[in-house]
Amino acid sequence: QLQACGGGLVQAGGSLRLSCAASGRAFSSYYMSWFRQAPGKEREFVAAITRSGGTTYYADSVKGRFTISRDNAKNTVYLQMNSLKPEDTAVYYCAAKQVPFYWSASHGYDYWGQGTLVTVSS
Repeated sequence: QLQACGGGLVQAGGSLRLSCAASGRAFSSYYMSWFRQAPGKEREFVAAITRSGGTTYYADSVKGRFTISRDNAKNTVYLQMNSLKPEDTAVYYCAAKQVPFYWSASHGYDYWGQGTLVTVSS
């Protein structure tokens, strides 16, 4: 249902853009989020976007550096990551839910992508 891509190896201070493509025709009815999980750590919320794309939410750790966006015509959500830091190294997952709010509660999501690895070297 959800296919994430765009991860890779980048130096600190660099940028990457992740994409998450959704199958099916109901993409615009879902709220979309990005989570990440670093080695040995729990999965954490990164960013969320409403169905129309009009409102976004961010974790404090990425605010001002990451931007979530979506293109409902292409059934795709994006995560633009700038000024990357070594602590941003993680597997990044996209997720979809039909109920708004409680963005950071991973159990509330209906679908998950397979994850894409981002590695930031110092």
